[in-house]
Amino acid sequence: MTAPPGHVAGDPQGTEPGCLGLVASACGGVETRLAAELAEPAAERGWRLAITLTPTAASWFCDRQLARLQATTDLDVRWTPRLPDRPRPHPDPAAFVVAPASAGSVAKLALGLADNQALTVLGDAVGVVPMIVGYRVQPTRPAHPAWQGHLDALAGAGAHVTDLGGAPWTRLLDRLPAGPAAR
Repeated sequence: MTAPPGHVAGDPQGTEPGCLGLVASACGGVETRLAAELAEPAAERGWRLAITLTPTAASWFCDRQLARLQATTDLDVRWTPRLPDRPRPHPDPAAFVVAPASAGSVAKLALGLADNQALTVLGDAVGVVPMIVGYRVQPTRPAHPAWQGHLDALAGAGAHVTDLGGAPWTRLLDRLPAGPAAR
C-alpha cells in the first residue's frame, strides 16, 4: 500500500502532516500559560495548530487572551461543536498535546466519555495518533483509587502521560514525533 500524496512517513493515515491538535481544559494557568508555553512555541517550530478548549477553559479566557491564542493559528480556536450542516473546522491532526489536562478530563478520556468538543476530538484520536497528556491536578488526586487506573489506561493506549508539576509546559513539545521543521 502506498501513502497518499503529501503523506509523510510516520503520520497516521488520514491526518494532516504538520498539524498539531492542542487541547486544554480548565486548570490553573491555562489562560496565561497556554499561549506562551505551548501555542506560540509550537507555531515557532512550524506546527499548524488546531486548538480546542473545553467549554469551562474557554470561559477563563478574556478577549485579549483568546486573541493571543488565535494569533498562533489560521484555524478557529474552538470549544463548541459544529452543527451537522457545517464543514469540519479542523483537519485531523497528526499528533496531540493535551495540556493542561484536569483530573476530570483525564478520567473522561480514559473512560471514553465525550461530553464536550475537546473530549470528542481526543476520544477519536487516542490510540490512533501520537498523544502527549500533561495533567495538572491537586496533590491529593493520586490517592484516589481510580486515578492510577486512568493514567494506566491512557498509557496502555499509547499516550505519553505526565504530571506538569511546576516545569515549563514547553517541554511537552519535545516529546512529540519529529515536527514539521525537522522534515
